[in-house]
Amino acid sequence: MTFAGKRMLVTGGGSGAGADLALGFARAGAEVVICGRRVEALQRTVALHGGIRALACDVTDEASVQALFAAAGPVDVVIANAGQADSAPFHRTSLDQWNAMLAVNLTGVFLTFREGLRQMTGWGRLIAVCSTAGVKGYAKIAPYVAAKHGVMGLTRSLALEVARSQVTVNAICPGFLDTEMTDHSVQVISAKTGRSLAEARSVLEQLNPQNRLFAPSEVTAAALYLAGPGSEGVNGQAIVIAGGEV
Repeated sequence: MTFAGKRMLVTGGGSGAGADLALGFARAGAEVVICGRRVEALQRTVALHGGIRALACDVTDEASVQALFAAAGPVDVVIANAGQADSAPFHRTSLDQWNAMLAVNLTGVFLTFREGLRQMTGWGRLIAVCSTAGVKGYAKIAPYVAAKHGVMGLTRSLALEVARSQVTVNAICPGFLDTEMTDHSVQVISAKTGRSLAEARSVLEQLNPQNRLFAPSEVTAAALYLAGPGSEGVNGQAIVIAGGEV
């Protein structure tokens, strides 16, 4: 599979799944643009491959996302990967927490998809890195789950709008990934429960019937499939990477 001659853009490209996606597409021949708010993290991803360049962007800010696509140039594959997690019992969840989760996890996807679609004139792929939280519920992360369910609704609705074009819209829904975001969740569990970091990590691993965290490369493999030949009929779908949990 080669993506020579195509340009792809991934938000949240400074670490975790975003960095792996950037490297995977660059190795497949694509010109890759990554973005995020942490410039130093972006530069670490850029150092991995000569086909990657970085632009600063806040996906919750409309003007920032518009400036991102203007600077990137025409993009064939757009992956809305930027996200953030938070947890609290529902009765202790503040409005600020609610708004923050919707802003980065849902509004960020809306703005990224909208600007990505606006500049597509022919073939294109819009892919959201969602979560198993987009297809099922989890306790104590209601705002995050609500946002991710919103991403799935957005994906399915937009897929119908573009169905007669050469653009497809899909989502990848992994369980807990072996990334910095999950490391943070492990630390929170440890701090709140008194368990060791290893015990806290085991709690997350046991949510998966395969008893493991998923590798970012598994998300990249799914994205390469969705953007590659043979996936033309896959539209409005959730590709779940959960080991049988969902």
